[in-house]
Amino acid sequence: MLTIRSYKEFEQYLGKEIGTSSYHTITQEQINKFSDATLDHQWIHTDPKRAETESPFKTTIAHGYLTLSLIPYLWKQIVDIQYLKMEINYGMDKLRFAQAVMVGSEVRLQVKLVDIINLRGVTKVTMRVELEIKGQKKSAFTGEALFLYHFID
Repeated sequence: MLTIRSYKEFEQYLGKEIGTSSYHTITQEQINKFSDATLDHQWIHTDPKRAETESPFKTTIAHGYLTLSLIPYLWKQIVDIQYLKMEINYGMDKLRFAQAVMVGSEVRLQVKLVDIINLRGVTKVTMRVELEIKGQKKSAFTGEALFLYHFID
């Protein structure tokens, strides 16, 4: 795992692959809990029996936003950012969902630092993120995740 303690340490990775997380298995329980939290109970996510007969995937699939919400969890497997006052999810750019993630799939995150800016003491980073699905050619999604890091001086 990489450790970053300052803007200058982060800046060294500009244009470089930062790393890849471990695989995470998407379970039906996780999908159901996400459905409850977001009030999105569409049957393609929550009804395995119906999905088996009516879905083109023949099983339930994870919500696209569930897969997206894994970024902070998987990112923290790649890098340990220390000496922070605060970390903020700032946004997503160029997000494309390319492949459904079926229940039982294993996914992992690949990250590349594409931009870093010092905004009067706040570090703004833009990272190209790609969520791979084990055994699939297409990724679940690609995009640019933006974070703000307030390092302790």
